Amino acid sequence: MACAGAMGAADPALVRPRRLKPGDSVALVTPSTEVMDPDMLAMGRETCEYFGLKPVMMPSVGKRPVTFAESVKNRAADFNQAWADPKLSAVFCMRGGFGSQHILDLIDYEAIRRNPKVFLGYSDITALHLAIHKRTGLVTFHGPVPLSGFSGYTQGHFRKALFGTGAIGDVSNPAETDKLRPRHRTRAIRPGVAKGRLIGGNLTLIATTMGTPYEIETKGRILFIEDVGEQIYSLDRMMTQLRLARKLQEAAGVIWGECNDCPPRENKPSSASPYGLGETVDNLLADLGIPVVAGMTIGHTADQLTLPLGVQATLDAGAGTLRIEEAATA
Repeated sequence: MACAGAMGAADPALVRPRRLKPGDSVALVTPSTEVMDPDMLAMGRETCEYFGLKPVMMPSVGKRPVTFAESVKNRAADFNQAWADPKLSAVFCMRGGFGSQHILDLIDYEAIRRNPKVFLGYSDITALHLAIHKRTGLVTFHGPVPLSGFSGYTQGHFRKALFGTGAIGDVSNPAETDKLRPRHRTRAIRPGVAKGRLIGGNLTLIATTMGTPYEIETKGRILFIEDVGEQIYSLDRMMTQLRLARKLQEAAGVIWGECNDCPPRENKPSSASPYGLGETVDNLLADLGIPVVAGMTIGHTADQLTLPLGVQATLDAGAGTLRIEEAATA
């Protein structure tokens, strides 16, 4: 098998948060779409309590802002307060949605560097992952939010990543009970083994932070990508942008996660693109000359991995497995 991977030129020095333990207090923040529904707020608290954690809602969570400016100010203030409070061991984003990019220039990155904590979220939260990692070197966690579904598989990987000690080790899709019609099908677009730091997240947010100070660094890294509810032509456009910027070619390996609600309606090509989802992924990833796998349970899927960004990992595209080689927490 081919083996790819080298340390990138701009690798930040890693900062590891302390692992979580039962009884720890965690901040609940809404840096993206606000959560107003009291039932959803209760669900967020109950999720933390289920895992033995003490939820602490930041001041503006659940309070409807009057103006856009007020929303941005409140979201940034909550976020910075969560990192500055020494009594809080983690910062959990209640949900993704839209808007995390609004606060990137308002974050106190020095406070994050001084007070490393577990940071968790996915989807729109990708912008925060990229910014925090680039500015501080902190290992953050791409995984379920308190309002996620939390299947048994999701719970197991969540506990291992955030509460465990040492390297996470091997992660893969859940064991299939139906061999003929598996729930989560993986496919090696280009077999091989790649080694490098793990980085990635939601494709839309990776694309829309290009050209900013928070642009993703992929050189020598294992890049994972996921998205939800996007038309084929839009996915093509964003991945082509990454190709033109050589973000795909410079990676050691690529993982295309599940893309829920992305195929054209009735599995027909959209009017803007003659290709289906699988064809589009192959068109843009198959000729990179590096290991590429599609279909791992990353992102918007009921069974969801919790992945630490910034640590060393090994991708076996042919086997559809990922091994986290380095401890993510201290």
